[in-house]
Amino acid sequence: MVSNGEGPPRGSAAAAANLRRRRTGGGGSGAPAGGAASTMLQFYTDDTTGHKLSPNTVLIMSVGFIAFVALMHVFGKLYLVRS
Repeated sequence: MVSNGEGPPRGSAAAAANLRRRRTGGGGSGAPAGGAASTMLQFYTDDTTGHKLSPNTVLIMSVGFIAFVALMHVFGKLYLVRS
């Protein structure tokens, strides 16, 4: 570190290493302190309640819904009954 209290310049390798050191919480193993993973994977554990859906299932269902709505628009235009 610089003697005036400033860290290394932003975007440098030294700044990235400094940030990595601060985030790990010490320990040297690279794992965060407290034993819990600080990633999004902790939301996909078996401890959660409700339906267990993988991200791929959600993606396929979303694309299917969008396709269904698009087809309904097309059918509505093709089979429009004018009164």
